[in-house]
Amino acid sequence: MKKTTVDEVLQQGIYGPLETKPDERRKFLGTLRERIVVALTKSQVAETSVYPQVEKEMKEKPQSHLFLNGNMSYETLSKYVKLATKYKIEHTLVTNKDHDSEIGLVLAMDYAIDKEDIYITNKAPKLVEQEVKKSKGFFSKIFKK
Repeated sequence: MKKTTVDEVLQQGIYGPLETKPDERRKFLGTLRERIVVALTKSQVAETSVYPQVEKEMKEKPQSHLFLNGNMSYETLSKYVKLATKYKIEHTLVTNKDHDSEIGLVLAMDYAIDKEDIYITNKAPKLVEQEVKKSKGFFSKIFKK
């Protein structure tokens, strides 16, 4: 094991402990890319409705943690805070004065999951709408096409 020098101890005392991948942590609101379940950009978070994919992941992974960009208005973030509260998921508002990330929301685990596709590109229709399309009328069941 490597012995720490006096200079290293002083540097950590002045600037804080050494951190792995600081640029990645700044971009992804304090977490690492390998831990992310799903991520949204600021413009996606600013939309009026909640992304159903995010709600689905929250429902499936209650041990996850929600990171929200604190540089955005609370009115914009409140719908996701309410969703996290509904599924009993811890959430954190991350405000970095030095670096403003284009990421608005990150749902992450506390361990590496290495999910390849973390960004949501399009909004899936609500689950209720899908169920309505699946249920057909009485006559369609009798007269199958």
